[in-house]
Amino acid sequence: MSVDPIPEDYRSITPYLVVRGAAAALDFYRRAFGAEEILRLPMGDRIGHAELRIGNSIVMLADEFPEMDILGPQSRGGATSSLLLYTEDVDAMFARAVDAGATAERPPEDQFYGDRMGTLRDPFGQRWSVATHKEDVPEDEMRRRMEAMSAGAAAPAAAEAV
Repeated sequence: MSVDPIPEDYRSITPYLVVRGAAAALDFYRRAFGAEEILRLPMGDRIGHAELRIGNSIVMLADEFPEMDILGPQSRGGATSSLLLYTEDVDAMFARAVDAGATAERPPEDQFYGDRMGTLRDPFGQRWSVATHKEDVPEDEMRRRMEAMSAGAAAPAAAEAV
């Protein structure tokens, strides 16, 4: 019997976050984004590997291990990437994440490409964009809207959101 090269319930790309304080991060992601913990493998007083489900996606997580040069954004001077989380109600999820301890960077706004999106930084230095897809925008219309926005005639840019 052959084994599927991508495990069941996983996607081709799975984010793997390194944070300072993984146990607290797991609790935050549960409160902020409704995450369900699937697996936790302790290594001494740290978490060597954890997996959680957010929506229909798996996110992996571990504590920092400086002795192996495994460092999170707080130790590296900031996040080098962002996670985009689609949800049915971006405004409610954004508020829930802020209530759970996230810092609002940009509140949810309608964007030229058809999403309503806001950007947060979690207490562990990871950057999250949360969004609800509101409109399917054809590429030519998206380009027109982006050009109008760049000229100052439309809604705020979302280029830095993701």
